[in-house]
Amino acid sequence: MIPFYKLERYEGNETLFDLVMMSVVSSYAGEPLHIHAEGLRGTGKTTIMRASKDILPQITRIKDCVYNCDPDHPHCPHHRNMNQDRLDAIGTEEISMPFLEISHSAKIGTVAGSIDLGKLTDTNNPEAQLLPGLIPQAHRGILFIDEINRLADTSPELTDILLDVMGNKPGHIQIEEAGLPVIDIQVSVSVWAASNPDEEPGPLEDIRRQLSDRFDMVCYMGRPTSVDVLAHILEGNAYQHKIKRQNKKEKRVEDYAENEAFRHKIITWGTRYQAEELSDYLRNFIARLYVKHNLESIRAIEAMQQGAVLRGIIRNREKTLINDVTDLIPLVLKHRVDGDTLVKMINDIDKKGARDSILSFKGKNAKNKSREAEEEEYFTHNAKPLRDMPRDRLINTEKSLNPAD
Repeated sequence: MIPFYKLERYEGNETLFDLVMMSVVSSYAGEPLHIHAEGLRGTGKTTIMRASKDILPQITRIKDCVYNCDPDHPHCPHHRNMNQDRLDAIGTEEISMPFLEISHSAKIGTVAGSIDLGKLTDTNNPEAQLLPGLIPQAHRGILFIDEINRLADTSPELTDILLDVMGNKPGHIQIEEAGLPVIDIQVSVSVWAASNPDEEPGPLEDIRRQLSDRFDMVCYMGRPTSVDVLAHILEGNAYQHKIKRQNKKEKRVEDYAENEAFRHKIITWGTRYQAEELSDYLRNFIARLYVKHNLESIRAIEAMQQGAVLRGIIRNREKTLINDVTDLIPLVLKHRVDGDTLVKMINDIDKKGARDSILSFKGKNAKNKSREAEEEEYFTHNAKPLRDMPRDRLINTEKSLNPAD
């Protein structure tokens, strides 16, 4: 597989690269960010998501804990009731942040958990124990599902499990096996998904709207249109080129160094995210969007708040800008509202201007007035209209919501 840092970036996929990085940073900081990439088959959605395994940072867990228990916050059935002396005796270890995939042939036991047959058939000491499934094992990491629209259509029971996992942050999963006590486990995992809404059975929001709403952001993956970009993609995927990379030790050293650079950034950004907070003005701006446009899901504005802070951080800005909010509107709302509502909201913000829209919230005391003056000066120099964002993102959003057009 081509290393993450060498994957070709172009206007059609830059949003997915941003969302992947934002989700990794947020996951490392301890808060899931669920993302869904839609687009035509063969455009590289799955490639980008899987390649990110190379840059995932290390996490610290209780030694040999298959549930990836944080030593400071043990949550699994084996460690959550242990005192500190026993936990210290077990020790800790460093592992790569988990990245696991759910296949379309997976069973409930594989995904949630089942009886550990190895323990049960042990001739020396047979005992009935639970073996955690993919979701509990992905705690503090990433869970990837390709063609999630097909999975939602053919495996409603797995979809129900995902609803619980993604319903809150952190979510939870219940493991049930006959003859064993029911176990409810807290799970903090970012769910990533990819799909082609133009193929059967159609867009995820038409198949299982509840599940679609659980995704914080959905981006459309555009196809490359540059000859130079396509030529580089062809070169990187040529068999001869792959063999050369495998046989050159210096290339492997370069890959390791580049991956380490990404990991260092993620750790730095994750630490910042734990301390960063959205300004009152931006938070009120998001709240006004919800009220004015009669949005249904509060998850939408929670995702807008979380994403805006992350977007500012991965761009190494000192504070979150108004455009970090407005540029996320198509990503946060594409799968949650109809096309007319989304276009109306975008046009409304363009018409008023980001600065006028946010400054329409007026405080009632001297402190707020002082803050308003400070924010006005700041946004005057930093805000840009939503119309200045790449138009293909809006066009693809409208097309996907209004295929008849």
